[in-house]
Amino acid sequence: MKLAEALAARADAQGRLQELRGRIVDNARHQEGDEPAEDPNALLEEADRVAVELGRLVRAINATNAATSVDGNGTITDAIAQRDALAARRRILADAAGAAAGGHGMRMMRSELRLVSALDVPALRRRMDELARERRQLDLRIQAADWVTELLE
Repeated sequence: MKLAEALAARADAQGRLQELRGRIVDNARHQEGDEPAEDPNALLEEADRVAVELGRLVRAINATNAATSVDGNGTITDAIAQRDALAARRRILADAAGAAAGGHGMRMMRSELRLVSALDVPALRRRMDELARERRQLDLRIQAADWVTELLE
């Protein structure tokens, strides 16, 4: 199985667990004399099987990510950490640009103080675009590695 296939299976298992959780909660109680729409005990057993499979997938994915190089520049794990850091840096710049641009120095009355930006908003937005581009390029390299890498079992 390729790493990309395992990632898709992990996402499916996570979604399935959430679905089962909701069904278990919905059927955990019922009116006396009625039967629940589904057997909550059977649903709990199925959720347990899915959780065990999810755990197996996560362990194999993590081991594969830690052992697989991306473009000779570190492992997939390293690249994922770098991608997450790029996204966090971009979010901070976006928040800063939004706060600095808000209000555009408008005032309702002459007696009100005029707010001015302490940051160069166009420069922040250019840097945001650069970080987004770097993140996209890194993500493509990670995905390319995912499709050629065999999952370690």
